[in-house]
Amino acid sequence: MGCPVWAHKSWVGSFFTTDAKRSDYLPQYGSVFKAVEGNSSFYGLPAADTIKRWGEEVVPGFEFCFKFPRIVSHDLLLRNAEKETVEFIKRVEPLGSYLGSFFLQLPSHFEPRHLEYLVDFLKRLPTDYNFSVEVRNPRFFDGKNDACDFDQALSDLGVDRVIFDTRALFAAKPEDEDTEDAQRRKHQLPVYKTATGSRPFVRFVGHPKNGVTEKYLQEWVDPVLQWLDQGLQPYFFVHMLDDHYAPQLGRRFSQLLAEAGLDIHIPKWPFELEPPEPEQMKLFK
Repeated sequence: MGCPVWAHKSWVGSFFTTDAKRSDYLPQYGSVFKAVEGNSSFYGLPAADTIKRWGEEVVPGFEFCFKFPRIVSHDLLLRNAEKETVEFIKRVEPLGSYLGSFFLQLPSHFEPRHLEYLVDFLKRLPTDYNFSVEVRNPRFFDGKNDACDFDQALSDLGVDRVIFDTRALFAAKPEDEDTEDAQRRKHQLPVYKTATGSRPFVRFVGHPKNGVTEKYLQEWVDPVLQWLDQGLQPYFFVHMLDDHYAPQLGRRFSQLLAEAGLDIHIPKWPFELEPPEPEQMKLFK
């Protein structure tokens, strides 16, 4: 379970402790969630000293799922991208066991006719890591040959298909600027609850003012339980409009899994573990 980010300043005093500093964000986040999408690497590689600091701040059992840089996935469209790919993996490699599935997000202009580029690219990747792929071209969701060919290619290589579920977001009326912006930036595509590898990768986008988010979230309980019964290790990343309420959505999904019978520990948030404020101090507010 995880969120798209771990360093959200607006979480201070609601998820993080009231006195949390930036150096506290990762260990406090990791005390609740055990994975995170590393989306910042899409825009630029983190500095070596930043990687070193994360390795010192992270908690045991945590996993970063770093996104491949844009130059590899979008600009080069996976062709002649060996140099950039090696540089990316080498940069984050010091995190060692904290590296989760690497996340390759392909643009909508990556079409089924480009599938051979993807297969060739994946075959060249180091075999000691896990990889997940998200496609956005509608033809990969046709329920016919293109979709089957894509799933089969990933299955043959043991690579996971990223499942991007935006149904709750698009069920909301675009009555405010944030919703309009999110619906403009996100893609609305069919949801295939398909596992092609050992670590299914779900990205779920909710809406804080939308009553149907619970309905779509509930629909993921059975697939996740089935994957766990099959010995798979799924990732479930929860997104909200500005991610302010992402921790709440993650907790809610944990509760739904527990209600369905999963033996799952739902930890208290760092903010909830703070000692209560003395009564004398409350008088001055």
